[in-house]
Amino acid sequence: MDHRPAPEFLGTRLRHLLDLVDSGVARVYTDLGLPGFRPRYTPVIRLVHTGGPQSIRDLANTIGVTHSAVSQTVNQMRRDGLVTLEPGDDARQRIVHLTDHARAILPTLDAEWQATTAAARALDAELPYPLADLVAAALDALGERPMHDRIHDHIQTDPSRIPPS
Repeated sequence: MDHRPAPEFLGTRLRHLLDLVDSGVARVYTDLGLPGFRPRYTPVIRLVHTGGPQSIRDLANTIGVTHSAVSQTVNQMRRDGLVTLEPGDDARQRIVHLTDHARAILPTLDAEWQATTAAARALDAELPYPLADLVAAALDALGERPMHDRIHDHIQTDPSRIPPS
């Protein structure tokens, strides 16, 4: 008998998967002497280190997440002393710069990045489908047709079943 949760719990299960990955990486940062360092900081630091100071929008586009997500991350990184923000050419634009503290921990972050990449590849090899490929395909599919639209196609249109607003 299959004891897997029903597909209706997809969002909850995806959050749990992300929590397992993020908490594991966060524990490694603690082991490496960086308690409180968040896994989502590393892509920003690596991109600014390799590409120089960048706008939040450019970072969001490169990472493949929303402007809001990167803005929130960068603001937390600023509070943690990892980046500074300076105005860009456009008054609405903020340019992310690394602090000396962020540059000082780059060797540790590089070692963690390489180990995490190797661990993710090993995990992919254990799965029936590589998780990295599946996530990319799911993101592409939802980019083409958002979940809202997909759900909407399956909502019962019987007015008696829709609660009053």
